[in-house]
Amino acid sequence: MATEMITLKLEGRFLKEIDQVVKTENYQNRTEFIRNSLREKIDEVKLSKAMLDLAHLRGKAPRKTTDEERERIREKVVEEFDKKFK
Repeated sequence: MATEMITLKLEGRFLKEIDQVVKTENYQNRTEFIRNSLREKIDEVKLSKAMLDLAHLRGKAPRKTTDEERERIREKVVEEFDKKFK
């Protein structure tokens, strides 16, 4: 996949924090860290939207599910979502 260069302006203090994370978390460079952070944020937004889209269905099922069943289903959805979008 082709990449495009963008310009990003950051405060020096924030850039120092990024550099520290790059160093301590063993990223190769700032670009790798920022790219990964943006991917994670996009995944978070997609998951949040999917949960909101599903929220209107809550209580519509003819059979009520327990909190434990709901948690298992939620975990399964997150796993499938991760597989699909990573």
